[in-house]
Amino acid sequence: MTFAYPWVLWGLVALLLWAVWRWWQGPHEDGVAVPTLAGVPERVSWRVWVRRALPLVRGVALALIIVALARPQQHDVVQVDTTEGIDLVLALDASTSMRTADFPPNRFEAARSVAIDFVQGRPNDRMGLVVFAGRAFTQAPLTTDRAFLTDAIEALRLGQFERGTAIGAALATSVNRLRESEAPSRVVVLLTDGRNNRGSIDPLTAAEIARVLGIRVYTIGVGAFEDAPFEPEADPESDDEVDESTLTAMAERTGGQYFRASDTEALRTIYNEIAGMEQGEIETTTYTDVSERFAGFAGAALFLVLVHTLLRTTAARRVP
Repeated sequence: MTFAYPWVLWGLVALLLWAVWRWWQGPHEDGVAVPTLAGVPERVSWRVWVRRALPLVRGVALALIIVALARPQQHDVVQVDTTEGIDLVLALDASTSMRTADFPPNRFEAARSVAIDFVQGRPNDRMGLVVFAGRAFTQAPLTTDRAFLTDAIEALRLGQFERGTAIGAALATSVNRLRESEAPSRVVVLLTDGRNNRGSIDPLTAAEIARVLGIRVYTIGVGAFEDAPFEPEADPESDDEVDESTLTAMAERTGGQYFRASDTEALRTIYNEIAGMEQGEIETTTYTDVSERFAGFAGAALFLVLVHTLLRTTAARRVP
């Protein structure tokens, strides 16, 4: 342990010299001299011992204050904590049919908003983002940087990707991001409003790979059950309706679950339900170059000052 202001420790020497001087001077008590029964044996009560201990309590408190003012520090501190967290990849459908306006203002905007809330509500998880339409790609690798991940989601725009819905490729890409993870729980949350019609990887084949690697998959189908209006830019021929049977099989094969969201609030509830089902203990290691230790000394000094004040006004109180 080192000190930021080591010269302050000279105060301990001054305190020690003052204590020696007080001892050399002998006990000194203020008051008026009155006749006493000097020489008569008496029993020393516990109150007397408490009163005699007060200077020691006061001296130790002053010493702790001096040490705290010197700012004790510890260098190269390694702290290992256990927190609740998992490794999770969000796979978000960005095909043109996500412009459908049954979710205000449309499916994609609603899904993006709920995904941002989900990300910000899980501070201990490492999360990544995979985006897919006619092909899949990684928008953000696994990270604990919530600001970075939020920016990555907000930067997404429809119409910049190849048309189609490559669900199998999306899951395979997500699984690949988690393949080398050592987290106790690894999860993919895949959201889509269509069926697999692009890519060379079958969704159930990708789900089998996830199962072998111990990765759980939750699938979410979005879209109202009745016919929904399309925005002018949408291409209603680009995707068919949600392939619930395939999405259900993908989830069940990996020990996950399929959900259907017919509105924004249902989608938010689904994300919250998934968050409640997926918990896992992870160890986080924090490396600190300099750790301040003055708080412990200051806290101990404050405690002794309170004890001194309490005793001075109760057990050690002097009655005129």
